[in-house]
Amino acid sequence: METTQPNKKKIFNDPIYGFISIPHDIIYDLIEHSYFQRLRRINQLGLTHLVYPGALHTRFHHAMGAMHLMQRAIDVIRSKGHEITYEEAKGVTIAILLHDIGHGPFSHALEYCIVKNVTHETISALLMDRLNDHFNGELDLAIRIFKNQYHKKFLHQLVSSQLDMDRLDYLKRDSFYTGVSEGVISADRIISMLNVKDDALCVEAKGIYSIEKFIIARRLMYWQVYLHKTVLSAEQLLVHILKRAKELARNKVELFSTPTFRRFLYHDFDTESFAKDKSLLNDFAALDDFDITASIKAWQQHEDAILSMLCRSMLNRNLYKIELSNEPISSDRFDEMKQTVMDNLNISEHETEYLVFSGTIANNAYNPKNDKINLLYKDGTILDIAAAADQLNISMLSKSVTKYYTCFPKQNMVNNFKKKVG
Repeated sequence: METTQPNKKKIFNDPIYGFISIPHDIIYDLIEHSYFQRLRRINQLGLTHLVYPGALHTRFHHAMGAMHLMQRAIDVIRSKGHEITYEEAKGVTIAILLHDIGHGPFSHALEYCIVKNVTHETISALLMDRLNDHFNGELDLAIRIFKNQYHKKFLHQLVSSQLDMDRLDYLKRDSFYTGVSEGVISADRIISMLNVKDDALCVEAKGIYSIEKFIIARRLMYWQVYLHKTVLSAEQLLVHILKRAKELARNKVELFSTPTFRRFLYHDFDTESFAKDKSLLNDFAALDDFDITASIKAWQQHEDAILSMLCRSMLNRNLYKIELSNEPISSDRFDEMKQTVMDNLNISEHETEYLVFSGTIANNAYNPKNDKINLLYKDGTILDIAAAADQLNISMLSKSVTKYYTCFPKQNMVNNFKKKVG
């Protein structure tokens, strides 16, 4: 009996770019794989929708958009006389498609909470290796490009650099879904100005103002979206929910969880764990936002008053009060805040750590130390954007700005806790 082969030349309708086509059959197969389909169930911006209600787009959206921009970049670079073979084009497209496949639930918000000290880039590499086995080595070149082990270094820069297709898509996409117009960039203009000099990605000098705007937009998006104080408060609440749950789990307290999530909740895994237990990667690749959300909904009724309060606060958007400053909070004031909460709620100093804590955030829109955005002039000379920019002081924007935050409970959180224990 004959079987009909699927049509792999599908078209996706993207709200940012319009129609996106699939350039290679293997891309279709990768998109159809369960590892990639999971990205539909992971929010691109974690809990940012609690501040910007439209920010409900997913890692799937972003990966497809970055793949589309990669196709355009390949065409531009080829048009300027630089060779990118069919296999190289396929490899770099696979690399950008899968660059975020290792993200866990709620993206960056829980980066180190599910698995200890393991970045999403590390898990992405592990998943790509697993997919390569499944597709009989067809991802060999993509993995080499992803890990910067291929001799054409500019291909890796298209995937991961100060001006890669990842950043070009997420700035444009996150700006669109949040409605924050300061993040709007001209991705078309920037890509049209891309070139290669001495095996390094660069931008033709006439694109300098588009690059300046890109760096400014990135800085503004960090303060207005990614590091927005209320987003930070929400993400810290989520982190402390998971921290409390894992503490209870280590003490053998019974907690509801989905079967896959339970394994990570009741055990501490690190990078070596994935090498020792091959099944662990598949379990991680089954986790998504819904596992965490379902657990939080159940935990709001848990007998542990701290966990219950934190979960109810999350579900009802009753977030921490948060203060930002240019200097660390004084130890005397911090101790006073902790003591006030301890006395008011009659809880231990250890339990207070879930309600009163401090930390730092940093905004570095352009970091030329390890990777520069180079401008290419007509005479063939190369100059770093920070040295070349004349309209805006990009060199100032290359300096990291650190701010200090302190979180403590709002009165509503306090009242809810008292009702629970009362």
